[in-house]
Amino acid sequence: MSTNKDKLLLHVCCGPCAVYPTKFLQEQKIQFDGFFHNPNIHPASEYSKRLENAKKLADIRDFNLIVDEEYFEDLWLEYVDVPTRCKKCYTIRFEKAFKYASNNQYKGVTTSLLVSPYQQHELIIKIANSFSKQYNIPFVYYDFRPHFREGQAEAKEIGLYRQKYCGCLSSFEDKLTFDINKELRKEEKANG
Repeated sequence: MSTNKDKLLLHVCCGPCAVYPTKFLQEQKIQFDGFFHNPNIHPASEYSKRLENAKKLADIRDFNLIVDEEYFEDLWLEYVDVPTRCKKCYTIRFEKAFKYASNNQYKGVTTSLLVSPYQQHELIIKIANSFSKQYNIPFVYYDFRPHFREGQAEAKEIGLYRQKYCGCLSSFEDKLTFDINKELRKEEKANG
């Protein structure tokens, strides 16, 4: 019987991004538990969809998913359009993951955020390493980015909801602005 000392804690940002990392860890025979702590996701309906699909993936892949349903809507309103919003987002989520891993004696922490070419890998590494030192638990870095498209294709194939923005209120607003501008360009093109 394995204990947490034999396992990694995989911070799961969402189901689709966890598809490849969970596949990789299982293929490598690396024992892990998933940890869903994403108080940044807005609106609440989006948070619910992403949690539901992380649970769906955990059922499909047959891994334990620990869920921390803490939600900080008011906090994220403070960080709309702030250049350091990603740093704040990583910090909040990683601190909780490392603290949980330390308190429950996991052998290390990693994150499904590492699959996305849209995430700031150097910043992730820096923040995760700082919590690694603080909580005396290793950060295990994997560059999953080369397999991003593979994971997204599998997520589509197994019917996972695939979101169109990172998660925070700012990224949601960025997506809305992008969509509006895209429609305006189509109208301009159609009108000539």
